[in-house]
Amino acid sequence: MKNYSNKIAITTGDPNGIGAEITIKALNTLNIPPRDIVIISNSKVLNAYGNLQNNYEIEEVEYSSRVRAGEVTSEAGDFSFRLLQRACELKPRFIVTAPTSKEAMNLGGHKFSGQTEVLEKFLAHDGQKAEMLFVSKDFRILLLTRHLPLKDVSKTLTKEFIIEKVERLRSFFQNHLFINKPSFALCALNPHAGENGLLGTEEEKTMLPAIEALRTRGINITNPLPADTLFINGVQNYLKGDKSPYDCYIACYHDQGLIPIKSVASEKTVNMTIGLDIIRTSPSHGTAFDIAGKNIANPESMIEAIKYCLY
Repeated sequence: MKNYSNKIAITTGDPNGIGAEITIKALNTLNIPPRDIVIISNSKVLNAYGNLQNNYEIEEVEYSSRVRAGEVTSEAGDFSFRLLQRACELKPRFIVTAPTSKEAMNLGGHKFSGQTEVLEKFLAHDGQKAEMLFVSKDFRILLLTRHLPLKDVSKTLTKEFIIEKVERLRSFFQNHLFINKPSFALCALNPHAGENGLLGTEEEKTMLPAIEALRTRGINITNPLPADTLFINGVQNYLKGDKSPYDCYIACYHDQGLIPIKSVASEKTVNMTIGLDIIRTSPSHGTAFDIAGKNIANPESMIEAIKYCLY
């Protein structure tokens, strides 16, 4: 087998979405030397959405169905899954993934809540867990829970769960960003951080004990703070081009973290999978089936996802 350890492996995602289109547009814009890239896809899919200007290596994955832009199909979901599986098998330096459809993957027999969980299945070892981090410049947000119904968030946020997540986040900062003592801001779960138990007790019963334990391990983290005001300075600083007040914000659930960063940097936000041996980056949007095949998809977030792997 070839050695891909110095390459960026790019999967084109759901063949009926905008993944192949934004991959082609991003690579044509960046003009990266072919020696640095391997595209994991199918030539039929790529040819349906454009032309690459450089002669990049294509790792062919079988796709017997025809491209049906805008449709959710089990064949497309299975193909998307196999792209991820192949990317993990190649063991590249980085993995960049175009968007997939959770619905299509499930129809194809692959019961995962997202690409993060698929990557964890194939890459994790010795107790590793994948974490989802969203980044735009130095504005970073970790999600404690990911694609989870809101009704399940509270019972998932145990003391041990929070400690393990934050420890993995610190490890990423130290080992990959070379920030030895990063500063973390923790979002409260309830309005007004629970208002001393009047609006919820998770802050007092679960989050504060976790914070105390983390601080004994030398981690710089705030008490749980009301999310509606916590993000104000971070958003304002981002818009002004100033440094973020914290190295990373930690959100309790999906929308709590994604609303602020997507509001100010929707096309510049990168979705990262950390905690595994290989870092994965991805655009922060989905398959956009409504515009698939129309050649109007914006590649900016895909460009940012690939650019992260170049430094």
